[in-house]
Amino acid sequence: MKKKNSSSVKAPDEKRIAALVKELLVELGEDPERDGLVKTPMRVAKSLAFLTRGYRQNLKAVVNGAYFKSGTNHMVILKDIELYSLCEHHMLPFYGKCAIGYISQGKVLGVSKLARIVDMFARRLQIQERLTEEIANAVMAESGAEGVGVVIHARHLCMAMRGVEKQNSEMTTSAVLGSFRTDEKVRQEFLSLI
Repeated sequence: MKKKNSSSVKAPDEKRIAALVKELLVELGEDPERDGLVKTPMRVAKSLAFLTRGYRQNLKAVVNGAYFKSGTNHMVILKDIELYSLCEHHMLPFYGKCAIGYISQGKVLGVSKLARIVDMFARRLQIQERLTEEIANAVMAESGAEGVGVVIHARHLCMAMRGVEKQNSEMTTSAVLGSFRTDEKVRQEFLSLI
């Protein structure tokens, strides 16, 4: 399936989603008219629209021109960026922390933009491996960096709540580009600092 350009993705029809959730509740054996569930379909619809808002964002708008001149080409690292996403296989949450490092070449990104890039890609149906790569590629493209490294540590509820039911498992993924891939010293410095 061809990926849609995020700027062309329309907002979800929350009323339609709510109607589908109501049908789902009935199919699961629930009564959507009971007190605790009357407003649930619309709550779920609004929640899903929020949790997938990354489809309706684009990188240029997220970064919003927040580039700053920098005379040095030292490593810049932002770590412990919280992330929340939904696995595309079961639509169950996975959550964790992301670390991003890059070596600037004359300009740096506004620090909040790194966190916003993480959110933009996390707020889609995802697999952690692709999420890690998408963040690295976006930071490389927007910063013009010499190299980029991204590491994500996350817990997946599809592993904890169902299937193998391993509550304490944590997945780690990394993506390294440019000098972070070709220069072992650069990669080791990044890994030791995060």
